[in-house]
Amino acid sequence: MFDKKTLHDYDIADKKVLLRADYNVPLTSDGKIQSSYRITQSAPTIQALIDKGCRIVICSHLGRPKGEPNEKLSLRPVAKELSKLLDRDVKFVSEAVGDKVVKATESMEPGSVVLLENLRFYPGEKENSEDFARQIVESTGAEVFVQDGFGVVHRKDASTDAVARQLPALAGLLLEKEISIISHAINNPDHPLMAIIGGSKIKDKIDIIYKFIDIADIVVIGGAMANTFLKAEGVEVGDSLVDNDELDTARDVIEKVREVSRARKFVFYLPQDGVVAKTVDSKARTRVVDWDHFAAASIEAYPKKPSINTHRVGKDEKILDVGPISSSFISGAIQLCRTVIWNGTMGVAEVSPLHGTVGPYAHGTEAVIDGLVGRYGNKPFSILGGGDTSGYIDKRGLNDMFSHVSTGGGASLDLMAGKELPGIAVLWGK
Repeated sequence: MFDKKTLHDYDIADKKVLLRADYNVPLTSDGKIQSSYRITQSAPTIQALIDKGCRIVICSHLGRPKGEPNEKLSLRPVAKELSKLLDRDVKFVSEAVGDKVVKATESMEPGSVVLLENLRFYPGEKENSEDFARQIVESTGAEVFVQDGFGVVHRKDASTDAVARQLPALAGLLLEKEISIISHAINNPDHPLMAIIGGSKIKDKIDIIYKFIDIADIVVIGGAMANTFLKAEGVEVGDSLVDNDELDTARDVIEKVREVSRARKFVFYLPQDGVVAKTVDSKARTRVVDWDHFAAASIEAYPKKPSINTHRVGKDEKILDVGPISSSFISGAIQLCRTVIWNGTMGVAEVSPLHGTVGPYAHGTEAVIDGLVGRYGNKPFSILGGGDTSGYIDKRGLNDMFSHVSTGGGASLDLMAGKELPGIAVLWGK
């Protein structure tokens, strides 16, 4: 149960509301929005505030401008996108505090919307400065604070902590939805539960790996992170991206897995084969290397005996995706599950294809998608998180085909791992 007050649990009618959203959206080199998913997901909260006659001042960050203005990271394009989405004018202010903000917000009409400039143009944001928070509140004249930026609540910034201590602090509808769905899937999932974890660094996801070893029935490791586990197991990975500093951590995880597997039915799956190439390039020649049981090499070479190179990653080759045997295992395992939580693509899915719609290193990721959307029959309850995963799904226009696509990366991982989220803890309780 969500135990924080939301905008429906407090009398906010006709009040001026400071809304913290997460509009950290990807932009093209010429400043156009590549994915508006986070913007569209904020719309229900904004519309609810409009319906209550509130005057809405939205604040957010974009990118990492390091405490100083950067026109390439301005939120101006977001204001234009919001205007189209809400079908009303969203006034953009080129500052987040000061006289311009005062002038733009002091005579707002009920239902009007203002978007402030990137909060991270000010060093006080990342410093969680009480003074900067006070400037925001005083410049906007806000009477209530609503936190709806799920993607930032794992951070203790001025707009997630200090501001919330100066005003009645409530949760927005998106925040409530994210917390409720993810918490239920972790605390009371429908089994069998499967976790698919990609990414590059073990240390970034070690807490969630251990969490899922404790609660899941199947854990699949993919992406570059799998290379570190494979090397720890003695598999030759050539020139693949490996986190050598975490090899001992990988061995500790594998030892933990063996303990759990002896105690109950549990599967910890590392790729058995992979797509390799000498460069991360859409024009690079690829091949499949089966380092586990050599079936692919044997079938391809029959009646001759395959050479050792057919099932060994070369010293100048990189593993860039899981192979067809691994993809088949993963998508098949999905058919046995009722809940699947997925964070991290299976390969370098962002490399564009020369032909077709699927990149040369995205076939493993596509196999996961096919399994989750019910292509083979079973369609489990699915939760997707992480910037690369949700970005890929959004680019393919598949958001509506999953049960829940989270707007948070680090926040969703911390929530799943059971960590306290500062931006949630500070909100008013019921």
